[in-house]
Amino acid sequence: MAKQALAFRGDDESIESSNHGNIIEIVDSYRRMNEEVAKVTLKNASANASYTAPGIQKQILNIFAKRVRKKICEELRGSKFCILMDESLNEGKKDQMTIILRFVYFQGFVRERFFHVVSVSDTGAATLKNKIDKVFTKYNLRVENLRDQRYDGASNMCGQWNGLQALFLQECPYAYYVHCFAHRLQIALNTSATDGDVVYLFFEMLTSIINVIDSFSKNVYELKCIQEVEVVEQIATGELETGKGANQTCNLQREGATRWSSRYYSIKNLMKLFNSTSFVFKNMIDNGLIGKIHGQALGAFRAIRSFDFVFCLLLMGKIMRITNALCKSLQEQSQEIINAMNLVSSTKGQLEKLREDGWVGFLASVVSFCASHVIVAPDFNAPYLEGTGHPSQQLNCVTIEHYYRVQVVYVVIDFQLMELNTRLNEKTREL
Repeated sequence: MAKQALAFRGDDESIESSNHGNIIEIVDSYRRMNEEVAKVTLKNASANASYTAPGIQKQILNIFAKRVRKKICEELRGSKFCILMDESLNEGKKDQMTIILRFVYFQGFVRERFFHVVSVSDTGAATLKNKIDKVFTKYNLRVENLRDQRYDGASNMCGQWNGLQALFLQECPYAYYVHCFAHRLQIALNTSATDGDVVYLFFEMLTSIINVIDSFSKNVYELKCIQEVEVVEQIATGELETGKGANQTCNLQREGATRWSSRYYSIKNLMKLFNSTSFVFKNMIDNGLIGKIHGQALGAFRAIRSFDFVFCLLLMGKIMRITNALCKSLQEQSQEIINAMNLVSSTKGQLEKLREDGWVGFLASVVSFCASHVIVAPDFNAPYLEGTGHPSQQLNCVTIEHYYRVQVVYVVIDFQLMELNTRLNEKTREL
């Protein structure tokens, strides 16, 4: 139950209760299945020897934990090791630090063991260093055997002078600090997605559109039904090919806070379900809904049918198709660092090619998408009007085509390249 994060205690553990909580109910189940267990279970035990009190449960868990840590130390056998660490909040909103050890087992296999959870008063580098030192001393882990530090990119961890990695380097010059490539890529892509105003607004609206659909099970069911009808019609007209595993129905996917790939699949699924999603919103508006729900549906419908949204949807879908391949490759356990840097270089090359030579083809795909979904595309040779369109606000006399190409496409790709060059550079490769 500790491994599965299940609650031990029940709300009501009295005899009259229909649910005594996980511990007592599990013990009672074993009592009914095993006569030997039944002899010593709760009903037959003396009142002061039932061993179900919270304090006793924690003591038992503590005994298990000590035996596990002792076994890990035996596997380590005083050899060189790496430390992986992160801090987080527990259910009681208290800071805690997790410690993971990575080492080569004496049989030649790499072992990665979850070793300890330590409560900390704050997440300052000095506090974390002091807590780790105490753990090392208690279990006879020598700092001079430390060969690798792996933390996130927070300043208290990676600070060059006073960060946790710098404090360990002062004691052991071989304890190199490595920031996970996949996490660096995650930060780079998230940063580039929030720095540009146009893209930031796009992701905000994307989240709002998905939330409006997912808020009601009726909408999700209707979206699925419409999608199934469309698939049947497209197969009948020859637009889709049939085959094993082909043309599977899907749902709109919410983006995850810590998984960049989830944003790509959010965009990919919305592109696939664009007509179906628009139809659901139209039904919500036409069905006479009032108040907040009607307003949300109307706002989402207007957004999804706007050219700005469609342009960003296709742009981010094209860019993130490139970066998603890199993201998946960097998360493979067998990935080597040299090959990883080559993949980074390849991704940069594809983005640069898209910036230099991809505009004409991309614009054609946008126009085609708008035509097939009955969305009005602007005259790209017309002047772009800033602000409210008043003549006094038109500081840059540029065309609509120039605006979308230079101030949207180029800016987004340049942000991506800048972040990739900063966080995944040659210095990392040399280390």
